Amino acid sequence: MGLFKDAKLIAERDPAARGVLSVILLYPGFHALVYHRIGHFFYRLRIYPIARWISQTGRFFTGIEIHPGAKIGKGLFLDHGMGIVIGETAEIGDNCTIYHNVTLGGTGHHHGKRHPTIGNNVLIGAGAKLLGSFVVGDNALIGANSVVLTDIPSKATVVGVPGKIVRIDGRPITHATELDHAVTADPLEQELCKLMHRVMALEKNAGVQPLKQHMPTVCDPDKYEKENL
Repeated sequence: MGLFKDAKLIAERDPAARGVLSVILLYPGFHALVYHRIGHFFYRLRIYPIARWISQTGRFFTGIEIHPGAKIGKGLFLDHGMGIVIGETAEIGDNCTIYHNVTLGGTGHHHGKRHPTIGNNVLIGAGAKLLGSFVVGDNALIGANSVVLTDIPSKATVVGVPGKIVRIDGRPITHATELDHAVTADPLEQELCKLMHRVMALEKNAGVQPLKQHMPTVCDPDKYEKENL
């Protein structure tokens, strides 16, 4: 019953889905959850070889590697799924969405908690890497290809390498519609723009002819001068 509910939630959140039956039969992300539920059952019984064998079988057929020790809540949607890696001590809350090539990995070889804890209703964009033992708060949004190494508060949007908080929305994320993480401005590029504008202003005050160069479109020169100069 739990897996059927997961399939139903996936069908509701994926605009490409053609119903619950297509999710059950054709979605590798759902198949990976089935393998994980079985493997996690044996892991909790401390029958580790069988648990790991089931995990590796699921990896072979789906391209998604979930350690049988990972704790996963209800309604996880592994969209596309290929290349996802979820480590042994990772914990994922309810109704999360994770895109392909995401890693919930550890750092070092110490025992104990080594992987991230993900809250409820979190969206993690394609290619993002979350490395280490930290907490991502509820309703957070992790941008594509971000590298996250520290705690993230609830309802925050994170982009960049290393990941930086660029917005705290103050409202829940609706995964089916709010996929704007790919177009969120890179905070590093924003800082470079500020430096460029500052240099141009100093050149102007010093009477130095500035070099002709293309101004990045992510910064509005007039707006920056009004706010910062």
